[in-house]
Amino acid sequence: MKAACTVRRGAKGVKAPDLSRFLLKDELTAAYSMEIWKRFRKWGGIPTGITQNVKDFLASKEIENIFDNSDFVYMLNQGADDRDILAQKLNISQHQIKYVTNVGQGEGLIFFGDIVQPFVDRLPKDTVMYSLLTTKPAETKTETETQKEKSNNGEIAVGNSSE
Repeated sequence: MKAACTVRRGAKGVKAPDLSRFLLKDELTAAYSMEIWKRFRKWGGIPTGITQNVKDFLASKEIENIFDNSDFVYMLNQGADDRDILAQKLNISQHQIKYVTNVGQGEGLIFFGDIVQPFVDRLPKDTVMYSLLTTKPAETKTETETQKEKSNNGEIAVGNSSE
């Protein structure tokens, strides 16, 4: 699962959630992923999976088991079919599911155990953190660009100084 989540910059048109879907599409890799998921949890790890479409993700019985054994789900805007699946699987009320229905960027629901919490998480766009976390390719900055920006602002840049 981690390999599916580490693709970041420079890979035009490649999205980590799409890679998760392909990794889990095959029965053998889905079974392997489920085994790794269980072991990581047993060893105190925090396995992480990302998908854009819940119904695609849950097409495999193995992956459905991973989902059923997940304590934490972070949900953003969802399509109608995915909302229905999430409402049923996580026992989310119709009142709560509105927080993932036609909402803006950075808005959604956090499911943690028995707690379902709506959130709004708007990160100012003019921050280094935003440039590191955004998934919009046009808004991403490379580490080099971020360091140059810091040095131009009089901040001390930490990292490789061989440039």
